[in-house]
Amino acid sequence: MRTFTNPVLPGFYPDPSVIRVEDDYYLVTSTFEFFPGVPIFHSRDLVNWRQLGHVLDRPSQLNLDRANPSRGIWAPTIRYHEGVFYMITTFVDNEVACHNFYVTATDPAGPWSDPIWLDDAPGIDPSLLFDDNGKVYYTGNRVPPHGQRHAKDMDIWLQELDLVRGKLIGPKTSIWSGALQVAHAQESPHLYRIGDWYYLLIAEGGTGHTHAVTVARSREVTGPYEGYKGNPILTHRHLGRSYPVVNAGHADLVQTQHGDWWIMCLASRPYGGHYRNLGRETFLTPVGWEEEWPVVNPGKGKLDEIGAAPDLPEQRWPADPVRDDFDGEQLALSWNFLRTPRGDFWSLRERPGYLTLRAKQVKLREIDNPALLCRRQQHMHFRAATEMVYRPQAPGDAAGLVLLHNQDYHFRMEYAYTESGAELRLTARQDGEEQLLAQAAVQGERLQLQVEAAGQEYGFYYRTDDAADWTPLHEHADGRLLSTDLAGGFTGAYLGLYAVTADEASGSRAEFDWFSYEGLDNQNGEVSQ
Repeated sequence: MRTFTNPVLPGFYPDPSVIRVEDDYYLVTSTFEFFPGVPIFHSRDLVNWRQLGHVLDRPSQLNLDRANPSRGIWAPTIRYHEGVFYMITTFVDNEVACHNFYVTATDPAGPWSDPIWLDDAPGIDPSLLFDDNGKVYYTGNRVPPHGQRHAKDMDIWLQELDLVRGKLIGPKTSIWSGALQVAHAQESPHLYRIGDWYYLLIAEGGTGHTHAVTVARSREVTGPYEGYKGNPILTHRHLGRSYPVVNAGHADLVQTQHGDWWIMCLASRPYGGHYRNLGRETFLTPVGWEEEWPVVNPGKGKLDEIGAAPDLPEQRWPADPVRDDFDGEQLALSWNFLRTPRGDFWSLRERPGYLTLRAKQVKLREIDNPALLCRRQQHMHFRAATEMVYRPQAPGDAAGLVLLHNQDYHFRMEYAYTESGAELRLTARQDGEEQLLAQAAVQGERLQLQVEAAGQEYGFYYRTDDAADWTPLHEHADGRLLSTDLAGGFTGAYLGLYAVTADEASGSRAEFDWFSYEGLDNQNGEVSQ
């Protein structure tokens, strides 16, 4: 029996939505304040995924200027109809107002259209159903028309969508208020036509420990919807906070070409206590049917770490290289910016074979777009390193390697200008307060920096010569400050390359020859296969 290991997308890949088009599967996830927005993945076996690109990869599609942490893009849904792919999602602004839109493409790798914004579409987590009668239905959540009976009480609603005009038409219909009398945070609705039934799959309980997936059904698209007596069909809240996989929820159903059903959902893996540095990740689990109701992972009712793989031909893609030598003309798809990149601050051409970052005055502790290029942390144990050509010349100059959750929770390993001259410094910023953990005098302009994590213990190292041993800068930093459970919000930890200056006119820049990232199997530093 062939098996697979969960999560199938490790690291900060929350709110998965999935479709099948003939023998191919496509999946998207949320990105919040990071750019480009909404990565899109391709698979042929639901287990091995390769990234095709991003749905929102142009500033004209996504303006994240000064977006607060965990604002921006929430809960995308991907659907396909008559040769066209649709991605619909919510943009949440700093006032927490919700703006729903969709984009289209004939090739999932893009290009995707500019947004088609929907008027009078309250709430979050929109989804689409292309019905057999030729109509298209929009579902989302909203504050109930009669008002909220208790905190976070939400209503799932439906309305017809005119794709020709890009407008919602006809009446709004409340179709379900959730599985429990005091259910809260009803969201993530997905509507399916399966046989003679319309099935409504939603998330309840909030995206934390009490997260859950529930289901209702109706013979008519507008209801009435009957909740399943076996709800919730998926949750880990009853397993306790010490269980290795928590907050399972926010799911999307998909049927294989052979008739089997599976669910993609989010969950988290805490470690070092209830701390979730990796954020919410994408998991896979099978679905059976009993009396025309879905049963998640029959006989178990929870997500497996190792499970029986789908009955599909295995399709392994080439593994992403451990090391990025910045030799291409485009950035690897794993790289992100913090908010929409503004200004000509990075280049792969200025010095071929290097990433050049032109320092900006924007500091990492500001809610803005710093000169930062970053990628997700995807392992509990990992090693990351870079080689940088740089020398700070004036007060305010610094560049190096950072580990980021948000502007108030991060580590900065910077080669910085100080009163005593150029110095390597490690700073931890927690709850907006900074602590200098270590400092060392270094010489020269070529410097290698490395961080190695053994669970929540992070070690920082440097060297100026390839042949030399790594010199410890600080070996016992507490990585928990990168966790959602301290930093708040909905995202996971990132690693990045960063440059800052007090005077952009000085032309200060840092050149990075390479960057490497590898997962480690255990705290002894063995490389993950």
